[in-house]
Amino acid sequence: MWGRGHFSRISVAESASFSGIVQMDEDMHYNKVEDVVGSHVEDAVTFWAQSISRNNDIVKIGCSLSEVCPHANSVFGNLDPKKIYGGLFSEDKCWYRCKVLKIINDEKCLVRYIDYGNTEILNRSDIVEIPLDLQFSSVAKKYRLWGLQIPSGQEVTQFDQGRTFLGSLIFEKEIKMRIKATYQDGTVIAQAEYGSVDIGEEVAKKGFAEKSKLTSSSNTCEEKKSDPGPLVLRNFKSPIPSWGHRSNQSAFTRPKGRLSGRMTLDSKNENDAGNHVTFPKENLTIGDFNLGSNVSLAKIKQDQKLIEENERLKNEKEVLLESYKALQSKVEQTAQELQQEKATTMDLTKHLESTLKTRVGTRMENLAAKVEMLKEIRRVNINVRFGNDLSDALQVLDEDCFTIPASLTELERIWTEYNLAQENIQTCENVNEGSSLIAKRNEVQQKLNMAVEIFILEVDELPLNKRLKTLQDLSSSLEAVYGQAKEGTNSEEILKKFYDWKCDKRKEFTSVRSETEVSLQRLVAWFQNTVKAFDLSVEESHTSEDTISSLDEILEKTESSICKELEISLIEQGDEDKEVILNTYSQVLQKIRSEERLIATVQSKYKDSIEFKKQIIECFNKSPNVDHLLSIKKTLKNLKARLRWKLVEKNNLEESDDHDGSEIEKIKQEITQLRNSVFQEIYREQEEYEKLNSLVQTWFPELPLLYPEIGLLKYMNSGGLLTMSLERDLLDAEPMKELSSKRPLVCSEVNGQIILLKGYSVDVDTEARVIQRAAAYHRAWRDAREDSGLLPLIFLFLCKSDPMAYLMVPYYPRANLSAVQASVPLTSEEALKVMKGVAQGLHTLHKAAIVHGSLHQNNVFALNREQGIVGDFDFTKSVSQRASVNMVVGDLSLISPELKMGKPASPSSDLYAYGCLLLWLSVQNQKFETNEDGIPKVDQFHLDCNVKSLIYSLIYCRSSMTAEQVLNAECFLVPKGKSTPNPEKDTEYKENKN
Repeated sequence: MWGRGHFSRISVAESASFSGIVQMDEDMHYNKVEDVVGSHVEDAVTFWAQSISRNNDIVKIGCSLSEVCPHANSVFGNLDPKKIYGGLFSEDKCWYRCKVLKIINDEKCLVRYIDYGNTEILNRSDIVEIPLDLQFSSVAKKYRLWGLQIPSGQEVTQFDQGRTFLGSLIFEKEIKMRIKATYQDGTVIAQAEYGSVDIGEEVAKKGFAEKSKLTSSSNTCEEKKSDPGPLVLRNFKSPIPSWGHRSNQSAFTRPKGRLSGRMTLDSKNENDAGNHVTFPKENLTIGDFNLGSNVSLAKIKQDQKLIEENERLKNEKEVLLESYKALQSKVEQTAQELQQEKATTMDLTKHLESTLKTRVGTRMENLAAKVEMLKEIRRVNINVRFGNDLSDALQVLDEDCFTIPASLTELERIWTEYNLAQENIQTCENVNEGSSLIAKRNEVQQKLNMAVEIFILEVDELPLNKRLKTLQDLSSSLEAVYGQAKEGTNSEEILKKFYDWKCDKRKEFTSVRSETEVSLQRLVAWFQNTVKAFDLSVEESHTSEDTISSLDEILEKTESSICKELEISLIEQGDEDKEVILNTYSQVLQKIRSEERLIATVQSKYKDSIEFKKQIIECFNKSPNVDHLLSIKKTLKNLKARLRWKLVEKNNLEESDDHDGSEIEKIKQEITQLRNSVFQEIYREQEEYEKLNSLVQTWFPELPLLYPEIGLLKYMNSGGLLTMSLERDLLDAEPMKELSSKRPLVCSEVNGQIILLKGYSVDVDTEARVIQRAAAYHRAWRDAREDSGLLPLIFLFLCKSDPMAYLMVPYYPRANLSAVQASVPLTSEEALKVMKGVAQGLHTLHKAAIVHGSLHQNNVFALNREQGIVGDFDFTKSVSQRASVNMVVGDLSLISPELKMGKPASPSSDLYAYGCLLLWLSVQNQKFETNEDGIPKVDQFHLDCNVKSLIYSLIYCRSSMTAEQVLNAECFLVPKGKSTPNPEKDTEYKENKN
């Protein structure tokens, strides 16, 4: 169509919604000029054209239809002639808007493409519904040359030539139309000009049209008014031009385009079903011509009938030709099938002839093979199909079922009594009462020893290992056959149902098997009776027609019986059978597992009893002794006295005026040796305390009560952290003024390790709380040690002269985050390694139900710039007191929103501070923007997506986040590799292993 060809270069981007298309004003004004392009010619004076101003509309309509129509529903039922549809144009297979002019039959309709003017006969399947936003007036308009009409009596040939000539002047050409009037049906009367050429004048010169008469215009009306009477032209303000009538015509070739109407009779393409409709009636009705026309309508109708008849006959011819081709193809196919069937029949005949010669031998071979198969099935498969293996398993479980030894119940009762006696001794604080409890415990211990011996003797007589091996083999064999068992409760009803099912199946199968055996016996008897008939050495004749002729019947019966038994044995079990088998298997497996657990329990008790008997003998032969600990304490006392004397001697020499430097240096070496000896003895003392602590936990809870002077209870309560043998003045301590803003801190060296000594002012009440909090922290560290992510505590001791408690920890100079970031900031990779270790430290504390409450940049250490650990906190303060201190990193507060609201500190508030530190490390000291709640805005920074996601979860979604989840965050799950060496790395730090 013209629109698609003429505007093919227009950008598809202009094919937007049609809501902005401006409809052309229907109220034409006299002598108004329009620039149009011709799109379709009906006759020498009538044509369709499109306004150039609507070029973009044509493109938009085409694009929209190409998107909507392929997915739209085809029309059905009665079609509305006033409604606009989408039609598939046959020539280019593109969609255009159309209206239905006439319904030809149930399958075909005559339509007009309203945006171009041409018509075509379409199948209903090529007509679809279009949405409401495409239901607007046509782009093309019907025009009629002003003052012209078709001459009366014009021949069809001349009619076609006139239409072709007009098409050559206006088709796909930009022409100017001067509006003169408008018909009631919308046809516009206008004067057409192409450049300086008056198109109407050219048509009249060629003789294809003649001057019309004003009184004969039967289809016009006055502007703004309709008159059903004689039709007159409206808005004629100047006379009709007097064009000459010229009869001479020149030869003209049809222009490129689509010209509706009648085709030339000598057209070669008779099968064209496109827009070249062969002179449809609607194109030549009275409404399309001026009533003053003298064209012979009878002639036209006659030609139309001939054309329609020709079209009908052509269609019938095509249908008959298709039927002929189909029948011919079917005949050829049938002939081929017949030939193949004939060849197959011949092959089958040859095969039957060859097999008849070996019929008896083949039949006996097949029968022998089936008998062999039946033997194998009777040997193997029958056990599974009828649950014989399950029956055998149940029999094994019932016959040798293991029961709980009678001595086990008594042993457990006495053991419970013994544990209670030990607990009573542990909680006793009175020595006299403790003595009676110890005596009672010893009596119960004797009874427990006897019960253990009886239990061991009884179990030694039981074949536990043999029975366990039997159960394991039974379980393995059943699992290999039946696979996974389903969970279920133990029910005797299931076993009863299994036995009933097995009995019914066995009865059915026994009948079939008996029939098979009888048939085989008859066959064997026939062979025995027939042997003599073929033995030439036997003179007596044994030929009998009855005996020989009965072979076919015997073979048929035997084959039938064997096949029936094979079918029963090999056919897939039904759902009901499978359910019975599977339920029974599950019950058997549950019984096996239950007995295995019982045996495992007895074996575990047996093992514990053997160990108890071994230890109780050692306990009877050797009572706990604290003499070694006391000896160590005495040695420590002497060493400390000597150390103090040497310290006084060194100070005196240093203060004298004539002191000898070599002598002072010698004394310093002796002091160092003595100090090292003191610490070695302290470590030996801690080892001895640990041994006594183990005895208290197992056999002798009375030790703290019997020997209060050794301070064992304090050692136990402190988790092994507290020592009574260490004193402040024994250390060669150097004050740390730069770190002593809150509490006195001194630095020293112990056994080659630099340590930091933290001093806490305590009283009677706070001393116990400090020990308790430090002990809890120390126990959390001790469970994982180097993998805990925590700063280790070496010793805790109390000052005898002052109300001070001292905590000894490793000293890592310039290793806290604040110092590291101030000197050489961590890279993003190093920061992630360090913060993963910090997350591990928080996880260790939270798992032990400890809230840190004081996590900040000065209390987190980056060892070797890759191992992060969490520092300890002020043990004199509660968690709420620690959390109330407002710590700031950069411009960011580490106090979580809930703490600001007065809520108690929690693991969530620790993780909030952790998230802020991670953000601070990730943005390298950039400025922070916060919201009204003081929470930093994470989106303002360009971070790794995994790190950003973790920070967002820690700061905004903290209620569901745990330290363990932080450890498993995507940003920490990176492949292990060698870290890039950093020349600025600090010296590696060695941690105390204690």
